[in-house]
Amino acid sequence: MDADGGLGSDVARVGAVRLTVLGSNASAPSRSNPGSGYLLDIDGFSVLLDAGPGVFMNLAEIMDPGLVDAVLISHTHVDHCADVLGLFTYMAYGPSGPTPIPVYGPAGLRDRLAAFAGAGPGHPFDDVLEFHAQTPGDRTEIGPADVSWGEAIHPVPALVSRIAVGSGSLVFSGDTGPGGDLLEMAGGATLLLCEATLQGIRDESTYDYHLTASDAGEIASWAGVDELALTHIPSNLDPQLSIEQAAGAFAGLVTYAAPGTTFEITTTR
Repeated sequence: MDADGGLGSDVARVGAVRLTVLGSNASAPSRSNPGSGYLLDIDGFSVLLDAGPGVFMNLAEIMDPGLVDAVLISHTHVDHCADVLGLFTYMAYGPSGPTPIPVYGPAGLRDRLAAFAGAGPGHPFDDVLEFHAQTPGDRTEIGPADVSWGEAIHPVPALVSRIAVGSGSLVFSGDTGPGGDLLEMAGGATLLLCEATLQGIRDESTYDYHLTASDAGEIASWAGVDELALTHIPSNLDPQLSIEQAAGAFAGLVTYAAPGTTFEITTTR
């Protein structure tokens, strides 16, 4: 990849659908890497995919956040959804774009965020954000994309998403341990954006609700994806080691979803 500096500067694949990494840290943001968050641009239709702490600020460097067309949230852990509240505040009390903004995610997402916002009677929360609860097996048309949802293995309800546009497809693992629907949903994907929270060999002591980098590589290989992007790597781990461990199981292109990296997914309509 060539790096010119600045958010969105690294181009990994030429195509029509662009994914820009806004943040990819695991559990907590750092000064240089927010929590989980990605901007998907489909011919000008913009989708915010997860919105962890710090993601809103990086989003605002690229576009007016009020012009986001839809939000997709994988689960309700803070490092994946906290900045939905930043988007709400921006739309409700500051510069405003079209509302309500549709928000897709697992059951319980609306109530958890609304409780934190104190969204009682007369509160503008539901005027700004329109929540659509998704369950594994659901399929939803979101703008020009065909989105399907699967089960992720995590302590709270969590979703794997496959976003298809023409012949191109992005599969996002969210947070998940082994099992669930990730392998099936990733079959033949153009780009697999997969969590790799852990390093080393999985054994009986390995945490059940996250993947190792080797797990991610094995899934990418079994699923026959074109490219694997590793994300949700904690700031105390070396991403290069994660790439090497994933590459030990997957012969295709493996990259690290560092903030500012842009993947362009080749697609035909």
